[in-house]
Amino acid sequence: MEALGQGWFSEINDLWPGISLSLQVTKILHQEKSAYQDILVLETKSHGRVLVLDGIIQCTEKDEFSYQEMIAFLPLCSHPDPKNVLIVGGGDGGVAREVVKHPGVQTITQVEIDASVLAVSKRYLSFMSVGLEHPKVTLKVDDGFEFMKQHTGQFDIIITDSSDPVGPAECLFHESYFSLMKTALKPGGIVCSQAGTVWANLDHVAQTLRHCRSTFPVASYGVATVPTYPTGQIGFVLGSLNKETNFKEPVKVFQESELDLMNMKYYNDQVHRASFVLPRFAEKAMNASRNH
Repeated sequence: MEALGQGWFSEINDLWPGISLSLQVTKILHQEKSAYQDILVLETKSHGRVLVLDGIIQCTEKDEFSYQEMIAFLPLCSHPDPKNVLIVGGGDGGVAREVVKHPGVQTITQVEIDASVLAVSKRYLSFMSVGLEHPKVTLKVDDGFEFMKQHTGQFDIIITDSSDPVGPAECLFHESYFSLMKTALKPGGIVCSQAGTVWANLDHVAQTLRHCRSTFPVASYGVATVPTYPTGQIGFVLGSLNKETNFKEPVKVFQESELDLMNMKYYNDQVHRASFVLPRFAEKAMNASRNH
């Protein structure tokens, strides 16, 4: 709670030294220490409700849609027929809310390790947790690692909506995790994982992409704008078992009328393509990671 002072919450973490985002708080709605992490829900002056885990902002009511739509639709629209989807993490329900919108998806299995995050989200973050209630979604409170070990060759898409690489999510950024995801995929399957920002964690991003490249024949890194994340940007590492996959060119393109019906606020096929266009310093770092 040191981060809360004089009516403001400040996100201070060694993952992005010297950088802090502050939000003015009108009310502390919930605070607890679960078996895995510190959970905080705030009502803020400008960004609505905010979920904070271990002192790090996970989502705000104002801008969460950009992250949720991109981590869901970048992989979904890169796969020709994504019927069965696994979500690891994502206890707030935002990713599930987006994945169910894709007309080809038939079943979604979500594995979240922290039951407290699920309960808190259902109580305070209904704008996201609605995704957890959808009939296509089967929710399991379990360790994603252990779950995948027992479910080989079952999923077309695996989306890892993790917190940052500290605490319970640290293992989700290692090469062993990408190898495990590979075994849980069907032929031609695709993975997508939250992978940090090149503006504060360039080495970490390049390393995560390297882990993905060492496991999948096709891998790429795309970005989305999320103003309340460190540096205002977040990235995703994607890998495909299909050697023909071109992440920069979506195989499924929705019409404007379809996007309106799906209540899409950020994603379309042009944003999809643009997300893989990186500034020169980032592109060079990603290319250099091929050589290690």
